[in-house]
Amino acid sequence: MSEEPERLAEGTLVSHLLELRDRLLRAFLAVIVVFVPCAIYSNELFTFLARPLIEKLPKGSTLIATSVISPFMTPFKLAFFVALFLAMPIVLYQVWAFVAPGLYRRERRFGLPLLLSSIVLFYIGTAFAYIAVFPVMFDFFAKTTPAGVTMMTDISSYMDFILTMFFAFGVAFEMPVAVVLLVLAGLVRVEKLVELRGYVLIGIFVVAAFLTPPDAISQCIMAIPMYLLYEGGLVMARIMQKMRRAEAPQDPGST
Repeated sequence: MSEEPERLAEGTLVSHLLELRDRLLRAFLAVIVVFVPCAIYSNELFTFLARPLIEKLPKGSTLIATSVISPFMTPFKLAFFVALFLAMPIVLYQVWAFVAPGLYRRERRFGLPLLLSSIVLFYIGTAFAYIAVFPVMFDFFAKTTPAGVTMMTDISSYMDFILTMFFAFGVAFEMPVAVVLLVLAGLVRVEKLVELRGYVLIGIFVVAAFLTPPDAISQCIMAIPMYLLYEGGLVMARIMQKMRRAEAPQDPGST
């Protein structure tokens, strides 16, 4: 009699591991499928991402490669990161499809919109960095170059820099999702977050000062959208909190 539950548990574990393997394989294949065209056009991708800096370089200056393999490896690595970036919705969907069956119905209803919102906001953050922040930032760097110094940036250093900035702005734009998760998890009340508006605003400007050049324009370009997203997160948190309270009597925890 005692062997039967053990066999059922073992069979369930094996089935979960097989499903996890299939989900990971699909996510990997999605990245590979997107990577192939990105690798073919890797040089064009690098030129596109380097345009904000190239347009601000002094006349006669260019990007340089200080390593023999940099002209090949840098665009190639960039192609992989772009492929991962573009395939991320599919990768996260595979993660969600694996986790969702173990969640309560109410958790699934709230979790999927938050997942989709986080993906969209991350994309918006990276696009905002490329369109609005990079031109101002690189113009500032070019104009503050000391006399007698020619600004000629290494392509590997530039790629590392822009990937870091993309990630920083993508995470910064997750502010509404972070606010909603804090409220839904019961870690803090919406009313408390409203009271802390002033401190949050100061903190946002401090973070923006670290992530942008030391000028007021660049700092405001990042800080103002972050604060507006914080306010948007408060609105979303109130709405989802009301939805959860309205559903609580009708959904005692059935899956």
